[in-house]
This record gives sequence, C-alpha cells and structure tokens, in this order.
Amino acid sequence: MVCSDFPVIYSTLSAIALRERVLPQYGLKTVSQCELWNRGLSDIYFVQAAQDTFVLRVSHHHWRSPTEIFFELDFLNFLKAQGLPVAAPLPTETGEWAVKIQAPEGDRYATLFPFAPGEIALGGWNESQSRHLGAVVAQIHQVSQDFICDHPRKPLDLEYLLDESLGVILPFFGDRPRDWGFMQDIAHKIRETLAQLPKEKPLWSVCWGDAHCGNVHFTEDHQLTLFDFDQCGYGWRAFEIGKFFQGALTTGLQRRVREAFIAGYESQTTFVAQEQAALQALTQLAYIWSWRISLTSIQIFNNSQLDRHYLTQRLERLKALSSRDWQLF
Repeated sequence: MVCSDFPVIYSTLSAIALRERVLPQYGLKTVSQCELWNRGLSDIYFVQAAQDTFVLRVSHHHWRSPTEIFFELDFLNFLKAQGLPVAAPLPTETGEWAVKIQAPEGDRYATLFPFAPGEIALGGWNESQSRHLGAVVAQIHQVSQDFICDHPRKPLDLEYLLDESLGVILPFFGDRPRDWGFMQDIAHKIRETLAQLPKEKPLWSVCWGDAHCGNVHFTEDHQLTLFDFDQCGYGWRAFEIGKFFQGALTTGLQRRVREAFIAGYESQTTFVAQEQAALQALTQLAYIWSWRISLTSIQIFNNSQLDRHYLTQRLERLKALSSRDWQLF
C-alpha cells in the first residue's frame, strides 16, 4: 500500500537548488559554495560567491509568518539607515527583500545577508567588547522610538512571553504537581512585578531580543556587527537586559563582563527605578520564553531530548534565577 500526498512538517531544502533558483535572483551567478551551515529557528546557508561572502537564511514555515519576517527586515533596514552596525538584508535584482519558496510543508522565505565582518568572540566577550555592545543596544532602543512598520508582529509582552509559553511548558508537568505549582507561583510573581511597568516611551521600544555572544561579530580593530534579529519586537527595553542576563548567566559569562554591558548601556541612557526593580522578573521571563522556544523546536526535530532530566535541569535553572543570589551563580 502506498500513502500518497503525505503531510510534511519540515523539509531540508537542497543547497544546489537554492544556488540555482534563488541566488541568481540576487545577481549571484558565480557561486563557488552554498551549503547548509546551521539549523536553528531558521536554516542558515553559507554562500561564497565571486563578489563576496554571504549568508542565506531560509525561514521555517512553522515558526514565522510573512508579516513577522518583513517586520524584522524593515527594522534592520531602519537601523542601517540610522547608521547602526547591523547586518541588514540585501535586495533581489527586482528590489524584493525576500524570495518566497513553495516548500512541501508550505511557504518559506529566503533572505540574503552580507556575512558580518569579523568573528564570534570565542569564550564570550571581554569587558571592552561587552561595554561597546551595551552602548549600541542602548542606541538601538533610542532610535527605535521613531520606528514605524506596516507589518504586524506580536509584542514582547506578558501574553506572548509568559502566557503562551506556559501553555507549551505546563502540560509536561502533569505528573509533577509540586513543580507545576512552582511554575504557577513564579508566573504569578512575574505578573505582579511587571503589571506596573509602563508600556510607554522611552521604557517601551523595539528590542533586538537576542543579545548573546553568538549574534555579534567583532573585528581585530574592535568594530562590531549585530545580526539575527529573529526575536525582535516591541517590548520593554529592560526586557532586552533581562534577555541578555538570561543568556549570560546560562552560559557562565563573568559578572564583570555582565556589568560592563550595563555600564555601556547606561553610558547612553539611564534605567529608571521601576526597571531596576523588575530586572530579576524580566530575566525569569526571558528564561521561560527561551524554554518555550526550545520545547517547540525539540518537538519538531528531536523528541528524544524530552526526558525527565531535560525538564529537571530547566526547572533547576529557573529556581536559581528565582533565588535571592540569582546574579551570583
């Protein structure tokens, strides 16, 4: 018996087909290399052409809608126009910012970016790099007060970051009532803390949403380029700091380097007392959101990771972020 027209959740697009069908639309006709480089929230292809080196990003059908994708691309173009060091998308020869691909699972979108000069800071940033990045992030928040976009995207608010995330996470604790109760208690405290945090300028802006070592290249002469704005959106600017802390604490970035990031940020602007008081809750919120993203990805690509060890490890990390000494570990 043959099962025809079988549904597809995710497909790996042929690098050869992308080279032959998509890259020529960007005027890249002499391509010596096109290969799948990384599978994350999008598929990333490394492209070497006669002109230069590029990155071709292909969205996942299950992860981002067209409006969400074009919000990000518009935001990157806006930041580039403001003179900020970001890897902005390149247009096709007909002026399009993305190429729609009709994949077996549904429409996906390919976007070409210049390869950011420099490289990732192996082992994490040093203090100087962290301070520089903090200053640039503050500048992004400042100029983003004037960003206007016709493409809707969910804001980085409690409904999206917390409520929707709990809807994904909590079913895995159905047989662990104490842990389920802990999650609900943390969520309640986060809501209480953030309920009074204003959604108004300048505290409410457009966030990058993913400030970590893997999304910044530094050159030998200390120039930096930011990339991967997939998680950007309107939100509390202090959430950006919470997201930075979540990643930094998870990867073990030294405290002095974390403090340098804050010092760089505050060289451009100053946190108000409400933001300072909300930082731990925002870091917990960022962790819960990242957990939801991880779970969603695992259920598509590798369900074997969903054992009790995975859940316990994630839960213990959240408990550490909820402790009095949360910035010390």
